[in-house]
Amino acid sequence: MSRLTRTRRAAPNTTSDHSPAKSGGHSKRITLHLAVRNENATAYGVLAGISLLFVGFGLTQNTPDAILAGFARIIRSTNILITDYVALGGVGTAFVNAGLLMLASVGLLLLLRAPFRGITVAAVFLMGSFGLFGKNIYNVWPIICGTWLYSLLKRESFAEHVYTALFATSLAPIVTEFAFVLRLPGETGAFFGILVGVSVGLVVAPLAAHLKNVHKGFSLYNVGFTAGIIGTVYVSLLKSYGYSTGVNLYWSEGNNTLFGVFLFGLFALFILLGALLSARPLSGMKEILRESGQSCTDFVARSGFGAALINMGANGVIATGYVLLVGGPLNGPTIGGILTIAGFGACGKHARNVIPILLGVVLGSLTKVWHIDDPAVLLAALFGTSLAPVAGHYGWIWGVAAGFLNSSVALCSGVLHGGMNLYNTGFSAGIVAAFLVPLIEALPKRKPRIKPAPAQETAPAETV
Repeated sequence: MSRLTRTRRAAPNTTSDHSPAKSGGHSKRITLHLAVRNENATAYGVLAGISLLFVGFGLTQNTPDAILAGFARIIRSTNILITDYVALGGVGTAFVNAGLLMLASVGLLLLLRAPFRGITVAAVFLMGSFGLFGKNIYNVWPIICGTWLYSLLKRESFAEHVYTALFATSLAPIVTEFAFVLRLPGETGAFFGILVGVSVGLVVAPLAAHLKNVHKGFSLYNVGFTAGIIGTVYVSLLKSYGYSTGVNLYWSEGNNTLFGVFLFGLFALFILLGALLSARPLSGMKEILRESGQSCTDFVARSGFGAALINMGANGVIATGYVLLVGGPLNGPTIGGILTIAGFGACGKHARNVIPILLGVVLGSLTKVWHIDDPAVLLAALFGTSLAPVAGHYGWIWGVAAGFLNSSVALCSGVLHGGMNLYNTGFSAGIVAAFLVPLIEALPKRKPRIKPAPAQETAPAETV
């Protein structure tokens, strides 16, 4: 080979940094970065707007004095399952509390510069959902601080664990229990409440990462499963020192018209916004409906935020319709379940894998001793859609079976943690998935109806 030939072949590698080839590539990277940043800003803006919508709705329902008095009640009263903030604090307090928790979550994620993903939507919506029954602006912070402390001890960025911190607030009632309910002497109650909350936040991340292997991502509420185990250990320790687990049932009725108009209007807004934000809404929805949902498949990454919003709206309509069709009330807990199904419409749930779970609960109501509109059964149906990936991966028959089984397990699992774990159905769903999936896998192999999502497009093990 001649020296001239070698020189010409080497030329492209010696191009200056200001050459058209390199500057063009650099320009494309900048353009892509700006596009992603603008899309993230839009998506976070939508979440912030939804949060303010909840606050605004609450402010129209009660006077400021009544809302403040309601906050005093929900903060100081026991928050174990089932504590409907609409019944305990009033409509205004419940929705302002939910909106503020959502807004605080958005602010925290923005502060940490967390990239916008499907799990972002689910985390914010889950904070708002349980802001209607169990979580409040006081009892969530010790747990979040505990996970922050864990990240410091591990010398890792808190952004890597922030979703774990938000989901771990499912054990927020234990903070309230120590601070106000156990009536410990002096100021020790508040101190021990903070201490226990921080300890929960410290242990939840490593446990959640490990326990996801138990159900293999077939339960979407992995931290709910983890929190059930943590809550069982903590409550067992409390009982050994004489603590008696209480029974709680605050359950409001009579607001179906008010809340129905609000919810259907909200989900119609989701669908409209999704259509405006998506360049291909129909094809995006088709892509989502083909997913199994296993391991919290990120629909935002796969099909765009617009398509995910449309799916969220559709999920919300289905869930609201289910509650009304079975004769249940729209109140704090049931709206919490509806919003959870809608929120996970961005990462794991869609009509094809949710409806079989609901049908399994309906089937159970025909043969079991409870009624389909009982409070615990309504929540078992709504939150039992954590098992949606079973239907998505193995087919609707197994989805019905999962819903049928979980409607029984969810009614018994709360005894173990004394109602301290607000994601009780996440706990029971993890148990059902761990029981059912190995049995399905042991059957003669057949091709799955839907392929599981690639690993890189699912949420990290410790976050969900």
